Amino acid sequence: MNIAVICDVLGEENNGTTIAAMNLIRTLRAKGHQVRVVSPDANRAGEPGYYVVPTRNLGIFNNYVAKNGVSLAKPVRSILEAALEGVDVVHVMVPFSLGHAAALISREKGIPLTAGFHCQAENFSNHIFLMNAKLVNRWIYRFFYRRLYQYCACVHYPTQFICDLFERETKPTHHYVISNGVNRAFVRQDCPRPNELEGKYVILSTGRYSREKAQWVLIDAVAKSRHRDQIQLILAGKGPQQEALQRRAAKRGILPPIYGFYSRQDLIRIINLADLYVHPAEIEIEAIACLEAIACGRVPVISNSPRSATRYFALSERNLFRCNDSDDLAERIDYWLEHPQEREACSRAYSGYARQFDFDRCMDAMEGMLLDAVQGACHG
Repeated sequence: MNIAVICDVLGEENNGTTIAAMNLIRTLRAKGHQVRVVSPDANRAGEPGYYVVPTRNLGIFNNYVAKNGVSLAKPVRSILEAALEGVDVVHVMVPFSLGHAAALISREKGIPLTAGFHCQAENFSNHIFLMNAKLVNRWIYRFFYRRLYQYCACVHYPTQFICDLFERETKPTHHYVISNGVNRAFVRQDCPRPNELEGKYVILSTGRYSREKAQWVLIDAVAKSRHRDQIQLILAGKGPQQEALQRRAAKRGILPPIYGFYSRQDLIRIINLADLYVHPAEIEIEAIACLEAIACGRVPVISNSPRSATRYFALSERNLFRCNDSDDLAERIDYWLEHPQEREACSRAYSGYARQFDFDRCMDAMEGMLLDAVQGACHG
């Protein structure tokens, strides 16, 4: 197939949307498909198959957007038309301006259109401090629908949770529920601890440093733990809230957390030397990071937020804590740290759980969805 992938946001692989896009692009090319990519990533200029559009000038908000590690695309019709010329199907990653423009051109030219759903409404409303405003979030979902998804032959949802939520707020869609996938490199292995971690409990949490990921509640929980002086917290990620998290940890008097954005190889090593994995996010479409930890045999403790799909990964109540409740999380942390045999039994119970999210199988399903769109055989 000749496929055009439209990415309003693309660049450094420091966020779920960019990672999902690059995984899809690399996989489709490895399968022999011709893939054209339209994005604002200036670093890709001149690379075969990449069509680069300018970024939006947001004036006084430019620094804020840059701090979040993204660039937003400005559509250029001539570039989009060149990229879409002769393609069999167009796949849009997010419902922003570039994706909207591509959808309209696809419709004009009669090209089948598919789109992924990688953004919750709260990913936007949190920036204007309205994350908990139901009417605002409902309006955002309906805006997404009008902007992009109403035009799609089929929609890719990473989880049934976000599919149900979006269709409840808008209208039914022809859709496929396909995980973004866990790479097979994430497996349990023996990793010797560096000297500085000897004698400590290591708790890992992976995710962007942003308000909706709620790392603050983990910091507070560690401060309330009976083992606070022995806990080394590792926050794997990157994002605009890092300084706020550092100040909070210092104020709570816990051991300074380790911050960093890691390569896959280093992240696998860090996961395997951790005693426990905590996923405190209040807003989450899937959380591949949590599944990666599970695949490596780590026991997860997950927020039971009704706005997070990750809660469905819990095998028992002890794998959940009340959303944004640091006391409840501290209790869960202490239980698992004080009961190593139960922790090992839980790890064994999770053995094989992540296989259903196998990356190669998920990418095969994505390829099948695109082929169905070309053949006019989408279901849902």
